[in-house]
Amino acid sequence: MRGTISGPLSLALTLFAFSGSAQQPATMSFKPLATTAVGNHPALPACVKIAVQDGDPGTGPSIILLRFSAGCVIPWHWHTPNERLILISGKGHAEMKGMPALTVGTGDFLVLPSKGVHQFTAVTAVELYDISDTPFDIHYVDGAGAEIPLAQAVKK
Repeated sequence: MRGTISGPLSLALTLFAFSGSAQQPATMSFKPLATTAVGNHPALPACVKIAVQDGDPGTGPSIILLRFSAGCVIPWHWHTPNERLILISGKGHAEMKGMPALTVGTGDFLVLPSKGVHQFTAVTAVELYDISDTPFDIHYVDGAGAEIPLAQAVKK
């Protein structure tokens, strides 16, 4: 049996070899903000443009860049995912039912809980990242909290 390794030592070396290959680092992804192409989304007002930065908002967690023109409003709505918003630039008003409105600006961070009814108004042009922990959806509501169609919520 000269030159062969068997028994517990063989098993240990095999496990070590597999654990070493599993530890290979993933590649880094880079998307320069200045060259990010944005477009419209059918469920959002035309005054906001989006670009998916990471993930797939249709099937799971994602990070979406949103660009609002000054005066743009996303009226009262809610989402299934929890949202984390990071303002890159600009100034806006964030409102959540039952809470005082907030003026938010560059560098600010917000956490919006799942199904929390809220709206956002861009006071100036705004860029922000929206980090969702499950597939993204949007449900517009009226003043009483009942769901309404997009055409009623966003009068174009």
